[in-house]
Amino acid sequence: MTIGVIGPGAVGTTIAIELQQAYPDTLLIGKQKNTLNYFPENGHQSKTISVTPYQDITQPLDIVFIAVKTYQLESVITQLSPIIHEETIIILAQNGYGQLEHIPYPNSYQAVVYISGQKNNNDVTHFRDYRLHLKDTPRTRKLQKLTDQTNIEIILEENIEEIIWYKLLVNLGINSITALGRDTAKLLHSSHIRDICRGIILEGIAVARAEGLNFDVNTLDSIMTIYEGYPDQMGTSMYYDITSGRPLEMETIQGYIYRKAQEYHITTPYLNTVYAFLSAYQSQF
Repeated sequence: MTIGVIGPGAVGTTIAIELQQAYPDTLLIGKQKNTLNYFPENGHQSKTISVTPYQDITQPLDIVFIAVKTYQLESVITQLSPIIHEETIIILAQNGYGQLEHIPYPNSYQAVVYISGQKNNNDVTHFRDYRLHLKDTPRTRKLQKLTDQTNIEIILEENIEEIIWYKLLVNLGINSITALGRDTAKLLHSSHIRDICRGIILEGIAVARAEGLNFDVNTLDSIMTIYEGYPDQMGTSMYYDITSGRPLEMETIQGYIYRKAQEYHITTPYLNTVYAFLSAYQSQF
């Protein structure tokens, strides 16, 4: 069994280093050779993990996790053909929605990712969670069994569409306020910020309902409860990107919901404002 994880960021490094505990030959794959320091959630001593360049992969991989930023996916797809075979299972482990259709290979699955961490230069710190939700199929059941002896938790879903949209709404609220506020989850101590966050999510729920999802105000309450469990110092991927001057994954989160709202003629003043400000930032790239 040959396994590769493309994307030496917080999510990809966490998946790779945890899989290596049971499958030592698991590769963390990136553009160039490197060594990263991984700091686990439990505060134990850090571990090191090597990054393998695409050109150094000598045999086709049976399982590939793609854990790059959404705007990097096009470049990754051009590298896949030499390192996979016709039965390779491809797991798209990234934020947002609408990217799976761009992968021109069978046996590809969208994962809903609940892994939180941060990469700073060559240091990767894991904050919490090791969970991936996948559509329940014979192939994903086999993958679930392979990860039983690791910290990676694969949960199989009959209705993956609902799970994808729920995570999309989770990202919509917290990513928007931390990116625009340029601060961590402690922003939620402000009642005004919480009200704005609730407004953004409610608009997302309206769009999701137009898409046929059975979400309501209870969905909003459950998401706000998730936020309450975030430590004050916890950032989001979009917060880390905007404060570091990097491009954002906004087109597959805020942008995706914004375009759906336009399609269904749903009024979304909070989302329109968020999308306008994020688009202004993104225009520099």
